[in-house]
Order: sequence, then structure tokens, then C-alpha cells
Amino acid sequence: MEKNELIEKVNSVLAEEFEVEVSEISADKDIKTTLNLDSLSLVDMVALIEGEFSVKIKGTEMTSIKTFGDLYDFLAERA
Repeated sequence: MEKNELIEKVNSVLAEEFEVEVSEISADKDIKTTLNLDSLSLVDMVALIEGEFSVKIKGTEMTSIKTFGDLYDFLAERA
């Protein structure tokens, strides 16, 4: 999957699941703030990403993923 396709899919999946406009999601924005995530919904997001992209995200890895750009890079490395 090309990185642009990956970004579009991530944005689409997260926007639909967390009821935000795709236009609100960009590489430099903070994931938790943009999606209004608390600790429980963060776990839901991780499970959703793992299921959609067939990856496993460890807790230690998630602490380094702050922005959507971090998430795109993480997924691109594992695609």
C-alpha cells in the first residue's frame, strides 16, 4: 500500500469511528486531542488500527505515537 493510500485509509477509518471530519485530521495534529480520546477510547483506537492494518501495537510503541504523522510512519514501516 502506498503511503498516500495508507494515510487516506487511516483518516477515513478514524474519522468514521470517532465521529470527526476527515478534514480535522492532519499529520501534525495530536491524536488524543483531535479524536477526543480518553484512556478507554485510546484502547479502542489501538484495537481498530490493529484490526484494519494487521499490525500489533505494543504499549511502549503507543507512547511514542503522539501525532497522526507518527501513526502514519509507524504503519508505513510495518506495511
